[in-house]
Formats: sequence, structure tokens, C-alpha cells
Amino acid sequence: MTWISKLTTAFGLLLLADSCYSAYEHSVLQTHRAASLSSLTSHSGTAASLPIDITIETLVATFVICLGIVLGTSNLRPIQWRVWAGKIEREGEAGFANNSGEVEKDYVGNPFQLLENRPGFVDIRKQRKEFAEWVKGQD
Repeated sequence: MTWISKLTTAFGLLLLADSCYSAYEHSVLQTHRAASLSSLTSHSGTAASLPIDITIETLVATFVICLGIVLGTSNLRPIQWRVWAGKIEREGEAGFANNSGEVEKDYVGNPFQLLENRPGFVDIRKQRKEFAEWVKGQD
């Protein structure tokens, strides 16, 4: 993660912690108010919902945290395997470096290397003929 994404995520977490504390304080104040009112009168009051500023702060904090996490993710890989393999062949390790400049753990190099370096088909008739000539040459 880059420092911008870390800073954004930390700011979002700070906002979320503040909104959670504000919601807790609001619920405690409502409990004390209900307790003091119930001692004065015998009728029960309705429970008050959270103020709109706490709700908005919670939503903004969640959005900022999500933004910070998205900013810190690496680039997505192509879905098609042939496109991904072409990128490996063109760019090599530089194309799979993360935000900090390190090569990703699952980078294995050219996926077509095994196919490009495999031996060709074996011609048994040719080998039999060469072996027969070799045996004749030994006598």
C-alpha cells in the first residue's frame, strides 16, 4: 500500500471510531434521560433514533475506508490467459511489480516456456535405421 492509501484508510478508521463513540454517547444519554423521565412520570417514552450527523459520519467513514483500501490494491490481471501470458512476455517482471516495487509472489515467468523448450516428436524409424547402421559399423 502506498502512503496515500494508508493515510486515507487511517483517516477513515479515525472517523469511524469517532462515529461509534458518538453513537455510544448518544445511547447513554438517551438511557439516562429515559431513566430520569420514568422516575418523574409513569408513561413510557419512545426510543429516539440516532441523529443524522452521526449517521452521515458513519457512512462517510465507511466510504473513506473503502476508498483507501481500493487505492492500495494492485492492478487486476487480465481474465483471458493468453492476454496475461502476452503481458508476461512483453513486460517480464516489471509488469508484475506491486506498488512498493517488489515482484509479486505468484510470478512464475513465461507460462509457455515448457511448450517452447519441449523436445520434438521422436522418429522411431529414423532411429532404428541409425542404430542398424551403427551396428553394421561395429562389425
